[in-house]
Amino acid sequence: MSFQNVSGMIIKEFVLGGFDTVQRPLVVGVVLLIVYMLVMTANLANIYFIIMDKRLHQPMYLFICNLAIVDMLYCTSACPTMIGVLVAGYKTISYVPCMVQMFIFHLSAAMEMFAISVMAFDRFIAIGSPLRYHSILTNLRSLLITVTLWIVACTLLAVAPATVIPLPFCQSTLKYVFCDYAAVIRATCVDPNPYFNVLSVVSFFTIFGTFGFICLSYLKILIVVVQMSSMSDKKKVFNTCFSHLIVIICYYAPTFVLIVLTRIGVVLTLEERHGLMVGSLLGPSLVNPFIYCLRTKEIRNKLLRILSKVEPAL
Repeated sequence: MSFQNVSGMIIKEFVLGGFDTVQRPLVVGVVLLIVYMLVMTANLANIYFIIMDKRLHQPMYLFICNLAIVDMLYCTSACPTMIGVLVAGYKTISYVPCMVQMFIFHLSAAMEMFAISVMAFDRFIAIGSPLRYHSILTNLRSLLITVTLWIVACTLLAVAPATVIPLPFCQSTLKYVFCDYAAVIRATCVDPNPYFNVLSVVSFFTIFGTFGFICLSYLKILIVVVQMSSMSDKKKVFNTCFSHLIVIICYYAPTFVLIVLTRIGVVLTLEERHGLMVGSLLGPSLVNPFIYCLRTKEIRNKLLRILSKVEPAL
């Protein structure tokens, strides 16, 4: 366990007070637990289907596996802590686990955007250069791209613990629902604004950089579609991109809503911010696996075959 000397005090753990105003914490906690279990089960199922079927060992499915891993990490970074607070009333978290949670939460948030972006690139190659797709995006290159994105994300988000750990702390109570950067910085003895600005710069380039890349990819896809003469080909392209477009909306919509509301001067209560944060955390992670399970023909057929074998036993 790590100890931090704070004005003559030693902080061993933080107290999470973000759910103190929740009227029915047990009910909320059980709902969170159910959603978390669904997220983990659905994503693990997708990964299992892809790993066990050699026909699915292709770049697109490798990227789907990566997204599933990111979704599970994203939820696991915060959900067990929130469930523990709401269901068991366990409101404390030790210093080191808090720092680790903060890093993993922001890392997985960045990786969510990187994963969605690289899937947009995959769709662009598949639609723009279908005959060269397998020569451009091999399994090895896809794996290298994925590993590179993880390294870049880890490097970028290392700024979070690197700027927090050296700081003295003046309080041990965090007014948030888990250890994220804003919660921890506000518990220190320093002016938080310069530190918020540092993370804001990283967040700005990550959010708008990835979203701009996605928009550019789909703009090029749109140009390809406009040049197509066959309506069946256009419909095929739409079906190919539809799942990914839903994933984009589910992740970026809550993020942009929060940014817009903040920029136009709307003051959100702490509870409203927590609601948006939890929604943006659980929403995409729950929707993504079901979208790819139901919308991807190979995975859907695999699931239907499994269910058809189970029915007689029931």
